Amino acid sequence: MNPVLKLVDLTVSYERHPAVHHVSAEIPAAEMTAIVGPNGAGKSSLLKALVGLAPRIEGRIECSAKRIAYLPQQAEIDRSFPISVLDTVLLGRWSRFGAFGKAARSDVQDAQHAIEAVGLSGFERRPIDTLSVGQFQRVLFARLLLQDADLVLLDEPFAAIDTKTVGDLMDVIRRWRSEKRTVVAVLHDLDQVRHDFPNSLLLARELVDSGPTARVLSSENLLRARAMAEAWDDHAGACEMPLPPSPVIPIGAKRSGGTSSSHAA
Repeated sequence: MNPVLKLVDLTVSYERHPAVHHVSAEIPAAEMTAIVGPNGAGKSSLLKALVGLAPRIEGRIECSAKRIAYLPQQAEIDRSFPISVLDTVLLGRWSRFGAFGKAARSDVQDAQHAIEAVGLSGFERRPIDTLSVGQFQRVLFARLLLQDADLVLLDEPFAAIDTKTVGDLMDVIRRWRSEKRTVVAVLHDLDQVRHDFPNSLLLARELVDSGPTARVLSSENLLRARAMAEAWDDHAGACEMPLPPSPVIPIGAKRSGGTSSSHAA
C-alpha cells in the first residue's frame, strides 16, 4: 500500500532536547493508524511535527495528502470564547471565507448536517462553554467533517469521554476510512487499538516498530518500549547531530534548496 506520510530520520526537539529521536517510518494511505507508546514517548510531539507546530524539526516529512485536518487535545483549546456550537463547526470552512467573509447557505447546511452526524441536533445555538467534555469533542469532530480532509490527525481523541461518545466517534472514523481517507490517532487504550486500528506506530522517543498492529503490539515490543522510556535521560546533553531543516514536502516531489511549504490546513 502506498504511504500518505513518510518520515525520514525525523527528530523533533524542544530547546535542542529531542522529544522524538531519528524516526523513519511510513503511514499507509486510506487506512487507520494508531500512534502508541508510554507516557512521554513523544506521540503528541510527532503529531504536531506533521502539521508544522513543533518548535524544531529535523530530518524530512514527505506527504501526499492535499488537505490535512488536525485535532489537538482538548486541554490545548480555550473554551472561554463566547461562540456557539454552529459557529465553532463552521470554522471548518475557515479557508473558504476567512476572518471577514460570510459563510454561504451551503456551508451552514453542511455544518448542520455535521452536527446531526455526531449526535448533537438541537445544540446549534448552545455556547461551547456549557458543553460537557464528550459533547465538545463531538463538536470538534463535526468541525473536522466540514474540513473534508484527505488526512485526519487526532491527538488523544477519546481522553476523558464516556463510552457512548467513544462509540459514536469511532463510527465517524470508520466512515472516514470507508471514504478512503487516512486517519492517524494518538491513543492509549491498547485493546481499542487492537480492535479498531489495523496499523500502529509504537514510539518511545525512538521508533520501536511500525506496521500491522498485531505485530507492533507484541509483548516483546511493549516491554522494549517501556524499557526504552525508563532508560531515557531527560537531563542528557542536547542532541548535537547536524541535520538540515525539515520541510513537509509532497511525496514524489523533488527537493529544491532544502525547503518547501506544508499542506496543513
